[in-house]
Amino acid sequence: MTKQSPEIVSLRADIERLMGRTMRTPADFDWLNLRIWEVCHEYLSPTTLKRLWGYIDGAQTPRHTTLTILCRVLGYASWEEYIESIADRQDIESETFSGEGIRADELQTGDSIEVAWRPNRRAVLRNDGNNRFTIIEAENSKLHVGDTCSAVCFLVNRPMYLDNLIQMGQSPKTYVAGKRHGLTYVRRI
Repeated sequence: MTKQSPEIVSLRADIERLMGRTMRTPADFDWLNLRIWEVCHEYLSPTTLKRLWGYIDGAQTPRHTTLTILCRVLGYASWEEYIESIADRQDIESETFSGEGIRADELQTGDSIEVAWRPNRRAVLRNDGNNRFTIIEAENSKLHVGDTCSAVCFLVNRPMYLDNLIQMGQSPKTYVAGKRHGLTYVRRI
């Protein structure tokens, strides 16, 4: 199970909801480290937490003990108990959506699209065919010119999910832009 698995994504979201704080900065992970100690007298280093949240690169498969400690913070005895509990939860939903934007299958090979998201992020992606894209411009983002990725749609007011993102020869990962507020605009250029 990788840190992008739905169960681990759910665990991170539940921790953030319980703590009332989104983990975005080094100070957030230091703070979470202290809260974990206060709640269950278990230690997880800020570096381990940063890896699990994808703030820094590291192991794609979290250790079972790391997951169990976080589950204990939520009041579960183990990772397995947490997994059983989320199977019946009502707050985990699926949905279909549509909206203003562009689907990858509407583009011709060589077409480019420009996307932007808060606070001042911008990227231009060139369609390489088969839902593959190359970043050809990037501003104020963790994306870089030359990165490659897969995507199926780019919708205004929805997050942009880039899968199989390859940056500077590193192993592929998944990236989300506009996680909270979605893309502010999408246009073909």
